[in-house]
Amino acid sequence: MVTSDDHWRFVGIAWRLDRLRWVPRDVLADVVMKDGECVWAFADGDPPELTGHDGIDRELAARLCARCPVQDECLELELRTAGEHTTGVWGALNERDRRALYPHWRQRGERAEPLDEDGGEEQ
Repeated sequence: MVTSDDHWRFVGIAWRLDRLRWVPRDVLADVVMKDGECVWAFADGDPPELTGHDGIDRELAARLCARCPVQDECLELELRTAGEHTTGVWGALNERDRRALYPHWRQRGERAEPLDEDGGEEQ
């Protein structure tokens, strides 16, 4: 269940991502692969699995991404790529939070590449 506080938190995150609206997806991917903390932290193994418990998964996402300098770029890339079908931890948010964020993000307008019918960007 999304609370009023969550609603406004997601509106704020969507607004913050507006600065990345016109950055091409390939540029976002390059930035995330080059500077993403998780790319280097888990290069030799898989990151921890989500538990399915919202509070625990939120804390796990926050801890995994705490020092990452490209959280927004990562989140923007995942929303563009996976849309509502997002899984795992991206941009310091678990999948449930990203699914709740998605409609707020989508309302903010066009992106560098058009979105397809399923929510992700057309290839």
